[in-house]
Amino acid sequence: MRVSMIMVTLGIVFGAMGCSPSSDIASKGAAKQAAKYALVSEPANAMPVGEARKTAKTDEAVTLVGLIGGSSAPFVDGMAAFTIVDAKVPYCAADEGCPTPWDYCCQTNAVKDNIATVQIVDESGKPVLSDARKLLNVKELSTVTVQGTAKRDQQGNLTVLATKLFVSERK
Repeated sequence: MRVSMIMVTLGIVFGAMGCSPSSDIASKGAAKQAAKYALVSEPANAMPVGEARKTAKTDEAVTLVGLIGGSSAPFVDGMAAFTIVDAKVPYCAADEGCPTPWDYCCQTNAVKDNIATVQIVDESGKPVLSDARKLLNVKELSTVTVQGTAKRDQQGNLTVLATKLFVSERK
C-alpha cells in the first residue's frame, strides 16, 4: 500500500512536469532569438544582389534581396550564414534532371557576378552561432531580403553583416 502511494505521488509529480516539456521551452527560446532578426514586412527599395555587387561599398548600409543558393551547400555549418543569388539568374529546373537546383549548375558563369554572402550578426556585430535554417526558418531557394552593412574582401566579393531579415513567400 505504501509503495502504491509513493508510485501515485511520483506519477503526479512527473506528470505535472510533463506539461511543460523542455522542448517547448527550447522552441520558445529559439523563437525569441529569431524574432530579434526578423522583419515583419518586406523593406521597400531592396537592391538586387547583382546591383549591390557593382555598387555597394564597405561599411555602407545596404538592403538586398535574393534567393538562398549559389552552391550545393549554401549554408555555413554552425552559424547563421548563407549565400544568396540575384533573382534574375534562373536556377535549374527539376525537369533538367538537377537534384540540387539551388546550386545553379546550369548558370555558373552568371552566378559569379550575382552572389553575396549573408552573415547574421548580433547587436554587437558578432556572428550568430546558430543554424540559419532552424533559427530563421529558411531553406534553399527561399527568397530573403536582408538589411545590414556591406563588407568587401580584396577580390571584391560582397558580404552583408545582416542584423535584420525578411523571408518572402514568393520564390
